[in-house]
Amino acid sequence: MIVTIDGPAGSGKSTAARKLAAAMQIPYLDTGAMYRAIALKALDKGVPLDKPDQLVAMAESTDISLDCGPTYVRVVMDRRDVSEDIRSMRVSEHTSQIAKIPGLRRVLVEKQRQIGRRLGSLVTEGRDQGSIVFPDADVKFLVDAEDTRRAERRYHEMLADGEEVRLEDVLANIRLRDNNDQAQWAPLLASGEAVRIDTTDMTIAQVVARMQEEIRRRQPAGKKTP
Repeated sequence: MIVTIDGPAGSGKSTAARKLAAAMQIPYLDTGAMYRAIALKALDKGVPLDKPDQLVAMAESTDISLDCGPTYVRVVMDRRDVSEDIRSMRVSEHTSQIAKIPGLRRVLVEKQRQIGRRLGSLVTEGRDQGSIVFPDADVKFLVDAEDTRRAERRYHEMLADGEEVRLEDVLANIRLRDNNDQAQWAPLLASGEAVRIDTTDMTIAQVVARMQEEIRRRQPAGKKTP
């Protein structure tokens, strides 16, 4: 079974995906980590972020390996574990800029599909999982929340990771990413394919419970959910 969870930054999709995957005992795929890894490499190597051809060529030659467990994703890029490095504010500020490059997206989408074929069953989250990467997914979710609430969540996560950030900067970054990314999940709402969940006033436990309920409801009679 493939379950996709799409939505904007700070909506709770990553935490929900990890906990849902753990409950279902299947792997969890954090696709945003792949874009963050490419952004990190571009920044470290000095590759101009306004040069799409150079970024696409770099992505094509980059070895990205994801160790997908039910509750974690370890990211190894060019034999280096970058799982922690890709979560910095420095990387967050630039990831959206490169993620909208069509050629780069094509490269990483194919890598994601390869992972999907290898794993068979998974919970995957991002911004185009249900619309582009896995259009035939068994169940599709779109999670969202008010931007101020999402900024607060991301702010506290970064503080917990030891980053020195300001809430207003995180909110500005969230709104910038929304403007760049919204078109990626809009088709899911227009087609009615995805179950929309507003997480503004919900706990993660409530979100996961709602998802499990929807998955059970969509399961064919006699088929056991992983």
